[in-house]
Amino acid sequence: MSYILGMTGSIGMGKSTTARMFREEGVPVWDADAAVHRLYAQGGAAVDLIGDCCPKAVSTGAVDRDALKDWIARDETALAKLEAIVHPLVAQDRATFIADHAEAPLVVLDIPLLFETGSDRDMDGVLVVSVDAEEQRHRVVARDTMTEEMFRSILARQTPDAEKRAKADFVIETYDMDTTRAEVRNLIGKLSEADHA
Repeated sequence: MSYILGMTGSIGMGKSTTARMFREEGVPVWDADAAVHRLYAQGGAAVDLIGDCCPKAVSTGAVDRDALKDWIARDETALAKLEAIVHPLVAQDRATFIADHAEAPLVVLDIPLLFETGSDRDMDGVLVVSVDAEEQRHRVVARDTMTEEMFRSILARQTPDAEKRAKADFVIETYDMDTTRAEVRNLIGKLSEADHA
């Protein structure tokens, strides 16, 4: 039976890099954002269901993310409707991934809103990746697609880093890639050797 490690971290904390390091070490990693992208793509399980609620949010057989954002902005019930469609489909995708990797000693579930959705309760352990606020801001604002205002808006919807760290079973700081990789390898060894049955 696999040890299920939920991994989270606020925007700009190095979560994607850390997930890649787990993959490079042979650990199966499920990505919640990628699951949503699959659901929204042509043929995705959420496309018709979202189209039933908001036909303008579907274009050429896929969910149009900009139209979806517009719907959410103008209809105060839209987000709840969207979550009622998407969350069960994401949970099903996650369960299938875990079942498909049941023989692996460790499975990592990369979930940006792990605490916010209550998914932490479904994990054997929680890893938070983190850096200080100044480094986080520097990383995020350096992205071509991000403004300071967008960054503040995203942060306002996420559990504060200090609270995430306090709830975590494990914390990896991602300032230096060599140190981060060493910590990932150490955690893999620790969790893969433990008896989780």
